[in-house]
Amino acid sequence: MINLAGLVEFVSPFYTNKDIMHDLSHIERIINSTNKLLKYYPYITDSDLIYYGCYFHGFIYLREDLIRDYLEKLGLGEDKIEKIVKTSWESQKDEIPETLEGKLLHDAHMIEGGKTYLIVKSLCTGTARGQSLERTLDYFENYVLGQGKCYLPEAQAVYSEMQEFAGAFIRDLRKGLQII
Repeated sequence: MINLAGLVEFVSPFYTNKDIMHDLSHIERIINSTNKLLKYYPYITDSDLIYYGCYFHGFIYLREDLIRDYLEKLGLGEDKIEKIVKTSWESQKDEIPETLEGKLLHDAHMIEGGKTYLIVKSLCTGTARGQSLERTLDYFENYVLGQGKCYLPEAQAVYSEMQEFAGAFIRDLRKGLQII
């Protein structure tokens, strides 16, 4: 059984200096999305794997070594550690997940926040990075709109709706920003 308080204590420093779209609230949103998708996959029963995968999502690519050390100190076996690390990596948006748990976390990350979230996340992230609105919109059109993929059918429907909404929103915003 996972010690959630201990896990949060371990991961918190890795999220402290991140922007509001990538701090610990990001992990909470992914967990919420995961729980919604889990309704369709009741045979995924390893909740520890899911929680570890979610909480390590935001820094697995920076400090896999510390994550492995942490899990070893908890007394987890090598097979369990490998599965947690693999699932954490598979949760990244540009990864192609192989495991069902990896697909679940990957897709939960992609659909985090629901229909309007792609817009909200991009505008907030652009602002946090000091980008102009024009640069943020350019980035969005080139790297977010029409990009990404979900692997579970339930998530594909949500992500499609998110993409459609975002495309219409950006077209309308661009039209409203035109100087006449």
